[in-house]
Amino acid sequence: MKHWIEHAKDRLGLSFHEPQSIETHLAAAAAWVLEAQRATPDEGVAHSYNIRTGTWMASYPETTGYLIPTLYDYAHYFDKPVCRDAALRMARWEVAEQLPDGGIRAGTMAAEVVAPTIFNTGQVLFGLARAAKETGDASIHDSLVRASDWLVAAQDDDGCWRRFASPFAHSKNGTYNTRSAFGLVRAFEVVGDPRYLESADRNVGWALSTSLANGWLPGNCLTTNDDDSALTHTIAYSIRGILEVGVATENATYIKAALTMARRVAERQNADGSLSGYLSPAWEPLSNWSCATGNSQMALNWYRIAKVTGETDLMKYARAANRFNMRLQKLDGPLTMRGAIKGSHPIGEDYMQWRFPNWATKFFMDGLMFERLFDRIDNIG
Repeated sequence: MKHWIEHAKDRLGLSFHEPQSIETHLAAAAAWVLEAQRATPDEGVAHSYNIRTGTWMASYPETTGYLIPTLYDYAHYFDKPVCRDAALRMARWEVAEQLPDGGIRAGTMAAEVVAPTIFNTGQVLFGLARAAKETGDASIHDSLVRASDWLVAAQDDDGCWRRFASPFAHSKNGTYNTRSAFGLVRAFEVVGDPRYLESADRNVGWALSTSLANGWLPGNCLTTNDDDSALTHTIAYSIRGILEVGVATENATYIKAALTMARRVAERQNADGSLSGYLSPAWEPLSNWSCATGNSQMALNWYRIAKVTGETDLMKYARAANRFNMRLQKLDGPLTMRGAIKGSHPIGEDYMQWRFPNWATKFFMDGLMFERLFDRIDNIG
C-alpha cells in the first residue's frame, strides 16, 4: 500500500520539496550511496531500493563501477575522506569480482546468468581508471588493462560491439555503447595504450554512421528493440560518449554531433525542468512521466558541452533539470530513501518502477557538482 501512496502523491504534486543548498543535497545523496553500500554483504553498492517490497537489491557491478569517480570527486572537492575510502573498497571489490576473461558480468550479483557484457565492462572502466590513478595500486591497474583489452578484442572491425550484448537488454547493437567508448578514453588516460583510444574512435564513428539527418541514433535504448523510441537515460549516455571521444581525439565532427543531440533534447524540456521518459526519432516526447536519471544526466551533459564549446546558453537547461530533481529528493525520512533519487517520476511508471536506483543518485551528484564547480573544473562524471 505504501508504494501506491507514494505514487499518488507524485501524481498530485505533493512529493515536491523546496530546493535547499547544493551542498545540502549533495551531502544527503552521498550519505544514501554509503547506506546502499552498507546494505549489501559485500563492498559493492545495492542496485536499488524497492519501496514496494521494502528491500534492497543485490550489489550491481556496472553502476558500482561508475559511482567510484563520483565519490572520489565528492571527497576531493568537499573534503569527505569517508567517500574516498568507500570508493577504494568498491574498486577492490570490482577487481575481486572481475571474470577470468577480463569482462564484467551483466546484472546484479543475484542474477542467475553470469556472462560478460560490453556495456557493463565499459562502465566499470571509469571506476578502475580513477582508482588506479588515485592509488597507484598495481592490482587495480592490472584489472583495468584486462577489462580494456577484453573490450578491444570483442569489437567488430567497423567499430560496433555486436557480441556480448547484455542478456537483460533488448537492443543488441546499442549505440548507447558510445558510453563504453568513453570508458576506454579513461583507460587510455591512465594506461596510455593507443589501442584504447583507437577502439573508442571506431565505435563513435560507427554509431554516427547510423544516425538520421536530425541527429537521432537508432538502436539507442536498453528497454525497446526497435528504433521508434529511446529512453532519455540512454540518449544521455550516447551524447556524453560521443562528446568525450570527440574531445579526446580532437574530432570536431563528434563534438558537433553531441551538441546537436543535446540541443534537440533541450528543445523538449518541460517548463518545470523535467524531460519525458521517452523521445521519438523526431525528438518528440512519448510519455507523460519523467526519467529522473535522464534529467540529471542531461544536466551534466549540458554543463559539460557548455564548458567544451562555449555554448553557455545550455546552462539554463542544466540548472532547470537540476532544480527539478532537487525538488524530488527526500531530505528526511528513513535511510532507505533519504537522499536518493527515484527511477521514474511518478515512481510507479515504466523506468525502474517503485525503485531508487543507485545510478540516479550518482548522476544527480555529478550534475550538482558540475553546477557548483563549473568555473573550477574541466570534467566530472
